[in-house]
Amino acid sequence: MARYTGPTCRQCRREGMKLFLKGDRCYTDKCAFSRRGYAPGQHGQSRKKLSNYGVQLREKQKARRIYGILEKQFRKYYEKADKMRGITGENLLRLLEMRLDNVVFRLGLASSRTEARQLVTHGHFLVNGKKVNIPSYQVDVNDVISVRENSRASEKFKVFAENPKALPAWLEGDIANFEAKVVAQPNREDIDVPVNETLIVELYSK
Repeated sequence: MARYTGPTCRQCRREGMKLFLKGDRCYTDKCAFSRRGYAPGQHGQSRKKLSNYGVQLREKQKARRIYGILEKQFRKYYEKADKMRGITGENLLRLLEMRLDNVVFRLGLASSRTEARQLVTHGHFLVNGKKVNIPSYQVDVNDVISVRENSRASEKFKVFAENPKALPAWLEGDIANFEAKVVAQPNREDIDVPVNETLIVELYSK
């Protein structure tokens, strides 16, 4: 399974903003972006004016890094979104939001999407009663996501269950009982990622 294996904090520094890729660490003084909020590399501190293409590229890279997706897979998501009814940019974000690893993160069962991806890969979750260990698995409306019975005793899941966070409008459930349901597809206002999807569509439309 292809994934980025380089320094995580380097990605935030490259995009010039916190992407919260390391969960709780991003809120502490250990955050690399807080200490060195400039781009990595020898010329990272020099300011460069971006062209229109550069602005669009950075927006696409930001979205990829937030959701932890490599270029080839991200392009496939765009092509699928472009064939769907509705606004292509919103379709793209909706497809990314309904990945199983992102849903696990939104439910508060992981502190970051990277951790959620790992938990899914290790087979801790069921979708409609069946084990799914594919992070990119697309959930659908009325799907029920739950933690496997054998995994519920884990200290990690106990901590999250005792401190549930507010769920987005398109999800509902009882985290204390390790279960949730997809009640609708997310609308654009439900997706709080700092991404301008219009720029991504402009980039790929060239």
